[in-house]
Amino acid sequence: MIPTLETRRLVLRAMKAEDFEPFAAFYASEAARFVGGPEDRVATWRRMAAYAGSWTLRGYGKFVVEDRQTGRPAGMAGPWYPEDWPEPELSWTFLPEFQGRGYATEAAARSLAYAYDELGWTTAISAIAPGNDRSARLAERLGARLEGTADVASFGALEIWRHLPPAEFRAHFARMQ
Repeated sequence: MIPTLETRRLVLRAMKAEDFEPFAAFYASEAARFVGGPEDRVATWRRMAAYAGSWTLRGYGKFVVEDRQTGRPAGMAGPWYPEDWPEPELSWTFLPEFQGRGYATEAAARSLAYAYDELGWTTAISAIAPGNDRSARLAERLGARLEGTADVASFGALEIWRHLPPAEFRAHFARMQ
């Protein structure tokens, strides 16, 4: 049910049990401050179960992004729409050791193309914590523009970045490659 997507350097795939340890370490650290952390292992287990369960409940969800060269999980990216979110989102989270390599841009662009081309989305947002400048720059690289803020019960005020509509994104994505 969960497709496998590929890019030149990455594989976007279903979550596996062995993915838990690298994500548990990440979510326990201060590096997770913009995405709900730090949190304990039980909370991370529940988080990952929710991500996996989204595929059953919504028909889509976050992919684990695997570095093709090493086979290690580099992060997560994909379409996401939890209950308290204002609307469907393109989401991404990358482990610190994989940041700064362009992996997040590559995975997020492929995920948005999937949401538009396979899921039929006509719009998408990315909800970004204020101060998460790295994610804001990624949203801008993808062509998104800051639209405003929304209060989300589980996070508080988040910046809402509106992505380009499908045809404009396809043209932007083609120029990115």
